[in-house]
Formats: sequence, structure tokens, C-alpha cells
Amino acid sequence: MSDDKTLTKIPHFNGHYDHWSELMENLLKAKGLWDMVERGFVELLDGALLNDNQQALLNEARTRDHQVKHYLFQAIDRTIFEQILDRRTAKIIWDSMKRKFGGNDRVKKALRNSLRREFELLEMKKEENIGDYFGRVNMVCNKLRSNGEDMNDSKIVQKILRTLTDKYTYVVVSIEESQDIKAMTVDELQSSLSTHEQKFTRKSREEGGVEQVLKGKRLSS
Repeated sequence: MSDDKTLTKIPHFNGHYDHWSELMENLLKAKGLWDMVERGFVELLDGALLNDNQQALLNEARTRDHQVKHYLFQAIDRTIFEQILDRRTAKIIWDSMKRKFGGNDRVKKALRNSLRREFELLEMKKEENIGDYFGRVNMVCNKLRSNGEDMNDSKIVQKILRTLTDKYTYVVVSIEESQDIKAMTVDELQSSLSTHEQKFTRKSREEGGVEQVLKGKRLSS
């Protein structure tokens, strides 16, 4: 089916349609096959007369459609496969998956509202590190994006700066005074905060070491 030198890893459909469809779309675009889903092709009626060039183009379209169907069949298990009654072309299969598992606008709107509320309530926990907090924030943001919400970096950066723990207060002030927050990316902010976190950790260890020395001196005196 493919001239790839390495085995293509097919995204397996696990019930989360938006995530799966994005991965599958990216795969098909990388293979140059997305047009078979986007536009598809129509089989000619039996007995239709074609010249050699038209027949060659039709044969190529059939082959490419079979390639996409191969990827789709690899991505779904037998239970879902049997739910798709019309499997004539890749586009028909894709559209059927979208109708069955993509959710309607009302469901997505309700989910967006729930995720917006979750995003608003996010704040860094006292014992949480920068990496873990950014992971929680990004997880909610990615879910919002998957459901049609515009989540740009500026919005996320400002949210994080507002919800860090108190020990980062002076760091936040310094960042806001020295940088253009609206132009800052989430990755840039995480890198900056991680650097300060390492300084906090190092300082805490040094202070702990000094305290242990002082305790030892008091005990020995």
C-alpha cells in the first residue's frame, strides 16, 4: 500500500473523536491522501466509456482511496467497523465516523462551557511545581481547542501569571515590567519560571545546609 521504509503507526480510535481525527488528518496529509477524504471520488457506472488517460486517472484514484480505507480500517476495531454499513469509499467511511462520534454543536457547546469553567478555576497548588502546573493548564486548553475554542498563547500566559503561588509574586511583577506579555509564548513563560524555580530550590537547599551547621554548633557547645 505504501513505499514507506518504516512501518506507519496508525492512530487507534479509542472513542475520543476530535483527538483521533486530528491525528488521522495529519497522517493522511503527510501521505498526500487527504483529498480522498476531503473531496473523495465517484465510481463510474458500469459500461461507461473512458479513454486511456481517463482510465489511468480513475485507477489511480481507486488505489489512493484503498490506501486511505486501509488506514481507516487499521484504526478502528471490529465493533465500530460493523457499525459502518456503507464502506464504498474512504470519504463515506470518514463522514460516517464523524456523524456517529463527532458530537453535535449542542454537545460541544455544553462541553466548552464546562471546560471554560474548569479553566477559570485553575490555580497553582502550594506544593506543585511549574512543570506539573503547566501540564494541567495545557491539558484543559487542548481540550478547549479540540472543541472549537480560541485559546491563544497570550490568554494562557496571562491566566498562568494570575494564578501562581505567592512565592512567584516578585517574579510575575518582574516579567510584567520587563516583557511584552501579549507577545510572550507559553513555552517562553514556562522556561523563565522554571529557571526561577531552580533558583528557589537551590536557595532552599543552601539555607537548609546552613541551618544544619548552626544546629550542630549549638549541640556541640
